[in-house]
Amino acid sequence: MTNLIKQPASRSCFLCGKQNDFGLKMEWFNNPQKNQVQAEVIIPEHFNGYPGIAHGGIVAAILDETAGRAVMLDGNFEELFVTLKLEVAYRHLTPTNEPLHVAGWIIKRGNNKMKVAANISLADGTVTAECEALVIRPPEEISSRWEPEKPFWRVYD
Repeated sequence: MTNLIKQPASRSCFLCGKQNDFGLKMEWFNNPQKNQVQAEVIIPEHFNGYPGIAHGGIVAAILDETAGRAVMLDGNFEELFVTLKLEVAYRHLTPTNEPLHVAGWIIKRGNNKMKVAANISLADGTVTAECEALVIRPPEEISSRWEPEKPFWRVYD
């Protein structure tokens, strides 16, 4: 997997926030060869639902973020959309404390609305959960609230 392009992260996001002590501090990479955004994550035990099993809400959050980040596959990292609808299918239990692969892609691209998808898989390729989502360009009254955070939305080393 060469030629991966790292996506920006924020400082406070639950999933990617570099200064969020309670978050996962995930990093996503555009993979132009596969036309996917990809990440690796180990979900800590304190995010379980049952011992050794990730809580479904955490799984959904990872899928939601990954699918939504697919809109930045073209390299426009200012292209931020919000989720209007998220459908999650839990195929197998998602373990905590094990390496997981996450991938997201675009199903249908539009100017103000896109259909995107994502999945989480184990090291052996078994898909534990997948989603489809409808994401939209947020209205100005929402996106304007993000202005103070823009200096912190960047690629971190």
